[in-house]
Amino acid sequence: MDDVPLLELRDVRVEFLTRDGIARVLDGINFSLMPGETLGIVGESGCGKSMTALTIMGLVPTPPGRIAGGQVLLDGEDLLRAAPERIRRVRGNDISMVFQEPMTSLNPVFTVGEQIAETVRLHQGLSREDAKQHAIDMLNAVGIPVPERRVNEYPHQLSGGMRQRVMIAIGLACNPRVLIADEPTTALDVTVQAQIFDLLVDLKQRTGTAMILITHDMGVIAEMTDRVIVMYAGRVVEQGPVELILSRPLHPYTQGLIECVPHLEAKPKLVREPLMEIPGVVPPLTDLGSGCAFAPRCAHALDQCREVAPNLVALSADHHAACWLHGQEQAQ
Repeated sequence: MDDVPLLELRDVRVEFLTRDGIARVLDGINFSLMPGETLGIVGESGCGKSMTALTIMGLVPTPPGRIAGGQVLLDGEDLLRAAPERIRRVRGNDISMVFQEPMTSLNPVFTVGEQIAETVRLHQGLSREDAKQHAIDMLNAVGIPVPERRVNEYPHQLSGGMRQRVMIAIGLACNPRVLIADEPTTALDVTVQAQIFDLLVDLKQRTGTAMILITHDMGVIAEMTDRVIVMYAGRVVEQGPVELILSRPLHPYTQGLIECVPHLEAKPKLVREPLMEIPGVVPPLTDLGSGCAFAPRCAHALDQCREVAPNLVALSADHHAACWLHGQEQAQ
């Protein structure tokens, strides 16, 4: 991998106007994606994972949302300040996204072939005939059998796993440099989930596409990613190489996420380990207070945690955490 980031987010802040006030959906997000890298973003529902992806794609609904500050740099170009025409050229061509639920993302009145072909006609100027052949090739590449027939079928005629493969085919149709996969196996059974992840790994190795994988599953993070970002209440609370995060998690929230992963071990039938959980819920983003947002759920919280929000600081060469428990005062 090169030393220069392909994609970089600097102090990205996104706000939504709600009945209860301003919700800070993203509050100072900083991270980079290197060429060919798989970066995982993990956290509970509502932590800002999907909103991070929508911000990169230029799809934040405005209103009620707005970009309050920061930069999204693709090869040094700030996409947040680019003209709408430029964003449309980037979206689907340089950066593509596989959404959570393909049945709501695919258009039910167009065949899957037409939806793949539309992307390459728009961005690569292929003729209708060449675009259809490219759609067939992409369906074959993502492992859909008899692609010459499937290309003329509608989304409702395909299984959930096949629909998700079509979404991946659309995402990769223009050979993007960055692919964002937002919970790509939601609502699929475990065997199909494994097939989809194997497909993503295979396609990434063949194309060299850098990937951002968004999930709430630490098991998926362990299997799929090179680096991981842990988000909570719109902020990054820990980031680093996946091996380091899993073997030596520093933030109590990261520790809780790892402990919540169930383990299958050979034990007597009547001896069952209780499932772990993180007590409490994610606080409302309109009322995060001045301290660490995780403090009300943290068994190790100090008085300082409830008063002042910690910054994300380097605790080793490539391991960052936002927690007062790990010498942040010395680091600052």
